[in-house]
Amino acid sequence: MLKQRVITAMVLLAILLPALFYKTPSPFCAVALVLIAAGAWEWGRLNALGPVGSIGLAAVCVLVCGLSWYGGLLEKSLALLWTAAGAVWVLAGGWLLHNGVLGWPRIPKMLRLLGGLAALWLAWLAVAQARVIGVPFLLSVLLLVWMADIFAYFAGRTFGGRFSKGKLAPSISPGKSWEGVWGGMAGVVLLSLAWVALGGLSTAGSISGAGFLAGQTLYSGLSQRHGIAIMLLAVVFLAAMSVVGDLVESLVKRSAGVKDSSGLLPGHGGVLDRIDALLPTLPLAMMLATL
Repeated sequence: MLKQRVITAMVLLAILLPALFYKTPSPFCAVALVLIAAGAWEWGRLNALGPVGSIGLAAVCVLVCGLSWYGGLLEKSLALLWTAAGAVWVLAGGWLLHNGVLGWPRIPKMLRLLGGLAALWLAWLAVAQARVIGVPFLLSVLLLVWMADIFAYFAGRTFGGRFSKGKLAPSISPGKSWEGVWGGMAGVVLLSLAWVALGGLSTAGSISGAGFLAGQTLYSGLSQRHGIAIMLLAVVFLAAMSVVGDLVESLVKRSAGVKDSSGLLPGHGGVLDRIDALLPTLPLAMMLATL
C-alpha cells in the first residue's frame, strides 16, 4: 500500500508541478479540469447513476467548465457568485451534517447529482481563478487545507478524547475528534502568522477580477486589507469549512456503502477523497479575495 501511495504521488507531482509553474495558467487549468471531470464521474457512481450515466455526468462537467473558460470567467470579477457559493456551502453543509447518513438518500437523486456537479464546477472555477491571481495565492490556499489536515491528524492521534466527551461526527466519520479539529485550526493560525512574518508580497500589479495583487498570498492580502485579527478569523473559518467538506464526502460514501470514492489513485482512493476538503475551501477563499 505504501509503495502504491508513493508511486501515485510521484506521478501526480510530475504532472501537476510543471503545469502549476508554467508561465501561463492554461496547463494547470487543463489538468485541474481533468481531475474535476474524474471527480464528477465518481460522484455519479456514488449516487447510483450507472456506468454510462457517470460518464455522461463527467462530460457535462467538462462542458460547463469549458464554456466558463471560453467565456472568460477566469479573469472576471465574480464576487457575487463566490459569496452565494460560500453561503450555500455553510448552510447546506450544516444541514447535511445535521441530517446525517440517513438523510442523504431522502434528497431527490437529481438534486444530489446537480448539487455535486455545481460544487465541482465551482471548485474548478475557483482553483483556476486562484492560479490566474498567481501561484503564491493558490499555494497559500492549498497549504492551508493541507496544514489543517496534517495538524488535525497528529492532534487527533495525540489528544483525541482527552478534552472532549464525544467524537466530532461518530455516525459519519468515527475516527475524527474535536481535538483534531482544534489542532487543525491551530496549525493554520501558525501557518498564516509565519507566512505574514516572512513576507511574500509582490507588487507586480493587479489581476482583473480579483482584489489581490499578482504574487500576493491569501494571508498577506487579508492582513494588509483587513488586519491580522480578521485574517486569523478567516483562516480558522476556512479550516472549519475544510472539515465540513471532508465530512460531507464521508457522509455520501457511507450512504453508498463504500470506503473510497473510486480506485483511480492507487493507494489514495479516488479524486474526491483527495479534494473533498478543497470543495468548499476554494470558493470561500475566492470570496475572501474578491470581497
